[in-house]
Amino acid sequence: MQTQFADTADAVGRKHHQDLFESPDLYAIDDLLTEEHKLIRSTMRSFVKKEISPIIEDYAQRAAFPHHLVKKFGEVGAFGPTIPEQYGGGGLDYIAYGLIMQEIERGDSGMRSTASVQGSLVMYPIYKYGSEEQRHKYLPKLASGEMLGCFGLTEPDHGSNPSGMQTNFRDMGDHYLLNGAKMWISNSPYADVAVVWAKNEAGRIKGLIVERGMEGFTTPETHNKWSLRASTTGELVFDNVKVPKENLLPNADGLRGPLGCLDSARYGIAWGALGAAMDCYDSARRYALERIQFDKPIASFQLVQKKLAEMLTEITKAQLVCWRLGVLKNEGKATTAQISLAKRNNVEIALHIAREARQIHGGMGITGDYPIMRHMMNLESVVTYEGTHDIHLLILGAEITGIPAFK
Repeated sequence: MQTQFADTADAVGRKHHQDLFESPDLYAIDDLLTEEHKLIRSTMRSFVKKEISPIIEDYAQRAAFPHHLVKKFGEVGAFGPTIPEQYGGGGLDYIAYGLIMQEIERGDSGMRSTASVQGSLVMYPIYKYGSEEQRHKYLPKLASGEMLGCFGLTEPDHGSNPSGMQTNFRDMGDHYLLNGAKMWISNSPYADVAVVWAKNEAGRIKGLIVERGMEGFTTPETHNKWSLRASTTGELVFDNVKVPKENLLPNADGLRGPLGCLDSARYGIAWGALGAAMDCYDSARRYALERIQFDKPIASFQLVQKKLAEMLTEITKAQLVCWRLGVLKNEGKATTAQISLAKRNNVEIALHIAREARQIHGGMGITGDYPIMRHMMNLESVVTYEGTHDIHLLILGAEITGIPAFK
């Protein structure tokens, strides 16, 4: 009996490693997409199936970062797709960007983090707040994957309260002198550039572009993670780093600068988490149809059908939220509260779907033969970064009541 279980489960597992993913679309949301949107999604889905799915389990098990994918992300247009073409970006709209994030996170949250940080947290602030010289110097190389970037906001003692940051810089006449530390920084161990937020002598938050090789700038790697194991995470340490004055982002002043970047990143996460949810659902549906117990597929049992029906319901609602938010983003109308709702809801449903999918997979659900446990562990980071689950509740609470409850 045990041997039969192992043989059946192994056979299903081997099929899954071919990446047979099919996207659920109960409400014909594809009809709301343009042909360009569908072509972009198809291209990214093929990229994930070819480049990410075959290797990601191995890299996650080894807690290694597939650095060779950085150039490939650049080639397929995953870095800064909404940045204008004149700076090396794709010049695409925000629904296209969302679909790209959805497909990459369907492969792995850590890989979406790599692309999301590069586009929303490095290229976006340089484009939005930078000088024309900075745009031309950095954006094309970031878009192509020649350079990898990271975003320095979170500090050891200041996560949900970034306004309390202690990283600071002083005007030394011909340069700035930067001191402080950041932590939980995706891409940092491999980053060529860092967009760093720090306070000047007047206590105003400003953005600085710090380059690898600047004396006193180090990026220690964070080890022993149970989550985002294929992503590279580290610190940013600044010990009297001399930053050229031309590396100051001229158009960013105050906390609005980094928070504007976070809105862009959270938007991508709302789509990305949906991708992880869809992958768990598709794997569970496929497994339930193939796994035989009591002489019939477990998909024939009411409790399994209940799980699958509830998963599809939440995925459908999240798809509609993403699409509508994408339309609002394209129109320049998307608010922080709207983005918070989407990020919070979609990560929450993705986590729940991952847990239910694990139940359907039974014991096989905890193995690397299926993506479920990896998605589940990854989503435990996604539910915390770019604003924790509870912080997004408070953002919505402030929107509803007009009373900020952060203090």
